[in-house]
Amino acid sequence: MRKPVGVALAILGLVTVLAVTAWRLARVPAPPSSPVSVGEALAGESTEGFARAVTPRAFVFPRDHGPHPEFRTEWWYYTGNLRDPSGRHFGFQLTFFRIALAATMPPRASAWASRDAYLAHFALTDTAGQRFSVAGRSSRGALALAGAQAQPFKVWVEDWSAEGLAGDAAAVRLQAADGDVAIDLRLQSAKGVVPQGERGLDRKGPEPGNASHYYSLTRMSAIGRIATRGASFEVSGLAWMDREWGTSALGPELVGWDWMALQLDDGREVMLYHLRRADGRPDRFSGGSLIAVDGSSRRLAASEFRIEVLDTWSSPRDGTRYPSRWRVTVPREALEVEVIPRLADQELVVSVRYWEGAVRVQGHVGGRPVGGVGYAELVGYAGPANMRKGATISW
Repeated sequence: MRKPVGVALAILGLVTVLAVTAWRLARVPAPPSSPVSVGEALAGESTEGFARAVTPRAFVFPRDHGPHPEFRTEWWYYTGNLRDPSGRHFGFQLTFFRIALAATMPPRASAWASRDAYLAHFALTDTAGQRFSVAGRSSRGALALAGAQAQPFKVWVEDWSAEGLAGDAAAVRLQAADGDVAIDLRLQSAKGVVPQGERGLDRKGPEPGNASHYYSLTRMSAIGRIATRGASFEVSGLAWMDREWGTSALGPELVGWDWMALQLDDGREVMLYHLRRADGRPDRFSGGSLIAVDGSSRRLAASEFRIEVLDTWSSPRDGTRYPSRWRVTVPREALEVEVIPRLADQELVVSVRYWEGAVRVQGHVGGRPVGGVGYAELVGYAGPANMRKGATISW
């Protein structure tokens, strides 16, 4: 979604908002001076001339790790939870978006001409230091300033990049730096590709084409180095990669989405999301998946899980309230866990404004204790929609 955090990621991720931002980037020389809200972009842009996601897709690799220019929007979404040898916790997010500015290449001879804009978001959560650092970048897909390719795999915006270590996205090196914050990480997938939705087709509504193609690498080992506040840390842990592309927009009845990806310490993963309606309740096209230890997956319908908001957090920037602790139950799996943010303030204020951050998991499955780590993304709260403490989201 992406998360959509992704969206987020995702499950629309940030497609509608970023498309609007990209059009603005095409018309002015600098990024917008203030963030764009989801509410400003709900109508979306024209889909004329672009392909639509309408049927399940048999993914082909390495081709599908690379760009899909026939679709309007796509993203490569990396999140993870890491620790240094002393146990100090860090969370990271590095996300790349491609947004088509037009269905065809504009008829211009300039080397600067491009039909695509690329955006990237980079965030680091330093739990012990109580610090959340975030930065954003954007560039044209021209003159090698930004781009994506399938083989060897690479996606980049300037010197922020995800690059295949063996030419494939299952093993990548992530690099990004902003000010005194930097990551240099190597990720290796421990499980195969997980097609999300209906065999890789993730529907966002009843309209034909209001969908995306979506797959995930749900358990990636991560090792490398993190820098923050002049100190450097050798770290290791788990990461998650979401990959999504499509040509669609949120329907007028939707105001945003909530997404979470959880890596349980029993070797399983759970991805859940709901597309949120104006009254705060989830749309019927919400859903998720459960990934077994052996990598096999089962789709979760909206009726198969329940989320209860246990607490909220108010942004110091304008008082916007976000959910800040949840109880998640999947009755068929006898799974009940609480999902708890590592830091309350993990709000990104970049080209768009949303909350995405590292979380920890505690609870039980089948009567046995279970813990874990993960990431959550909350989009569309910085606007008319709000969530009150104690609200129950159930299907």
